[in-house]
Amino acid sequence: MDYAIEIAGLFFEYPDSQKALSGINLDIPVGQTVALIGPNGAGKSTLLLHLNGILTSNGSVKVMGLSVEGKNLKTIRSKVGLVFQNPDDQLFSPTVFEDVAFGPINMGHSQEEVRKLVTQALASVGMNGYEKRSGHHLSIGEKKRIAIATVMAMSPQVLVIDEPTSSLDPRAKWAFIDLLRGLKMTKIIASHDLEMVQALCERTIVMDKGQIVADGITQRILADFALLQSSGLAPASTGPSGYPDKAG
Repeated sequence: MDYAIEIAGLFFEYPDSQKALSGINLDIPVGQTVALIGPNGAGKSTLLLHLNGILTSNGSVKVMGLSVEGKNLKTIRSKVGLVFQNPDDQLFSPTVFEDVAFGPINMGHSQEEVRKLVTQALASVGMNGYEKRSGHHLSIGEKKRIAIATVMAMSPQVLVIDEPTSSLDPRAKWAFIDLLRGLKMTKIIASHDLEMVQALCERTIVMDKGQIVADGITQRILADFALLQSSGLAPASTGPSGYPDKAG
């Protein structure tokens, strides 16, 4: 089996001595769509940042067979498209075209190649015709699409995305789920949105306190109410209606 991601013995501690990852071992096959779920502070975002070398630490991380280390970072960052939770962290140019063109330009593509890649990337997220628009004046859903286009312009093999449906209304959320479903590549999605996870991801990994506490078929993971409770992903207790009991 070919693996897009191979992680072994990964530990990470922030400068303030906060332990964020404690012995992560994880293999993700090429083409799989995987959810990372868990409470805030579980280590999900920290793990994602190791996949293209923004963070490095003890342990082994490989992307498409390449070790995530200095000599390989340029290649790895063309293979792994990392999309942040807040699209404003990714959109900084005066126009959409310039935002999406940033990566290909830095990879040394010609002007003609850059234009072609930008056009293809915008088409892949349904944002044709937005080239001259300012990213700062778009809706949150449009910004999220453009943020994905900025990495799609690099023709990545792995899409890594943090909380893709946060701040979206229901209509925009389901349109975004359909968009992600149509992107045929390995996808790693960190999210608290269990409805999206169920609709999109075949495999779900539960993290808590910097460790993987469960890993399996999404349907089985989401049916394990005790697991979801213990990981802060379900109400601590419920009344007859299925909603949380009111304290006191």
